[in-house]
Amino acid sequence: MKKIFLIMIFVVSLFAVDIAMTQTPVENNNSMTNINIVAEKPFGYNLFMGKFAGVKQFVYNPNYRINIGDNIVVMFWGAFNAEYKLTVDNQGNIFIPKVGVIHVLGLEAGKLNRVIQNAVRKVFKRNVFVYANVLNYQPISVFVTGAVNSPGLYQGLSSDSVIQFLDKAKGINLKDGSFRKIYIKRNGNIVQTYDLYNFLTGGNLEMFQFRNGDVIYVGNLKYYVFVKGDVKRPYRFELLNPRTDLNNIKKLALPNETATNVIINHWTKDGKLITSKYSLNDNPVIYNGDEIEFLSDHNANQITINIDGEVAGTHTLVIPKGTNLKEVLKKINYSPIANKNAVQLYRKSIAKLQKQLLDAYLKDLEARVLTASSVTTGGAQIRKEEAELIMNFIKRAEKVEPKGRVVLNSETNLSQVILEDGDTIYIPKKSSIVTIQGEVKVPGAQTYVPGYDVMDYIKSVGGFTDRADKEHVLIIKQNGKVITFDADAFFKKNVKISKGDSILVLGKPNSENLQISKDITTILYQIAVSAGVVLRLF
Repeated sequence: MKKIFLIMIFVVSLFAVDIAMTQTPVENNNSMTNINIVAEKPFGYNLFMGKFAGVKQFVYNPNYRINIGDNIVVMFWGAFNAEYKLTVDNQGNIFIPKVGVIHVLGLEAGKLNRVIQNAVRKVFKRNVFVYANVLNYQPISVFVTGAVNSPGLYQGLSSDSVIQFLDKAKGINLKDGSFRKIYIKRNGNIVQTYDLYNFLTGGNLEMFQFRNGDVIYVGNLKYYVFVKGDVKRPYRFELLNPRTDLNNIKKLALPNETATNVIINHWTKDGKLITSKYSLNDNPVIYNGDEIEFLSDHNANQITINIDGEVAGTHTLVIPKGTNLKEVLKKINYSPIANKNAVQLYRKSIAKLQKQLLDAYLKDLEARVLTASSVTTGGAQIRKEEAELIMNFIKRAEKVEPKGRVVLNSETNLSQVILEDGDTIYIPKKSSIVTIQGEVKVPGAQTYVPGYDVMDYIKSVGGFTDRADKEHVLIIKQNGKVITFDADAFFKKNVKISKGDSILVLGKPNSENLQISKDITTILYQIAVSAGVVLRLF
């Protein structure tokens, strides 16, 4: 038994438990580089600054269809010289002296010259040449609505671009307007769609002939990502779908030649932050709402850490290698309910070590179970059934993922705790709750009662179950420190229960093989303190 307790003491020094963690986004309020700063400006934010609204230009569009009221110039030279400025009348005709009436309503501008030439040649057989062109277009009124700053009815020319009309409406609403879902509606039907990213990235803008009463509708922003760092375009980029890949983002953001790495922050549906690092040559999936930072070679001596819990939100910091925990904690803006005395540190390298040790114990237990023997036939059957139960337990235990918590006691010199890449600093909130889990009759949470000891709290949830290992009750302090309590001891240890503590009652192995029982007890202990899980035996 002494050996078992020595093992447990060793394990306590390595492992800690995470009972509950609520993650909330954090704002940056220190001088360190924060890659979660929201890029407020969307890509294309400066497109609408009134530069198009007052411009009137008669852009030649060969597909433009001539309408009533349009002005057409017709010039003759050769044996007959003349120039006429003509207006398309209400019947869609123009009248050319010496030639007559020509119907042009609905005719494409690119075909106008040929139609007039054919009409002239019927009168002037030779030595007379003609040229015709649309001089200006009919004024029209177009409705602009949706996610724009000033919806309304705006006048312009049928040859004006969609950007000119949007600019007249004071541009797209930068908070929730879409640059990529712009629809032209006519009589309730969509007749044209625009994605302004084609114009912003490649200068491509398809011409469209507007008519009186057309509606320009700007959709709402739905999917987006934030990009910053070593790029030419550090903006919020709109996505057409809820997921894309890094290569598409690079086409939009244009990383600089010095960029070598990418950090991606992704929030899961339950609000947990996942931070990943990639080479610039990788092509991971990018999801709606992700925050992406492109880093340069000079950041090779920097690390990334996460800060969660009761601060102003959740943020990720890029800090120099060698920065200690005390330096970072000084810069955190704690919320009013933060428990500054119970700072928790989670480290990937510790979680990996915990997992390796747990796997080693499980393999050793598996070997003992498979090699155990029995003298009698009845005993052999019992051994077989017991082995099946233990093997099932091993399979479940193998799925446990340790948290990697580093215990920070009140005596810990935080200036000596050098942070590692990927560390997570968690600031818990002040709590008036004590949780009781494991082999008790009604696991749950109880309000803190001054003066209550361990047994008082266990009695408050109905007491121990028949499976409870009363010799191995664990008290997990909010800072991660683990204290063992023996409820069967004659002289019980005086363990003070504080607000936010957790009481874990482990299960008692029921095996005739003493060594197997010891191994299971050690494994249950490891799982409890490293992953915050009280795994039932059978």
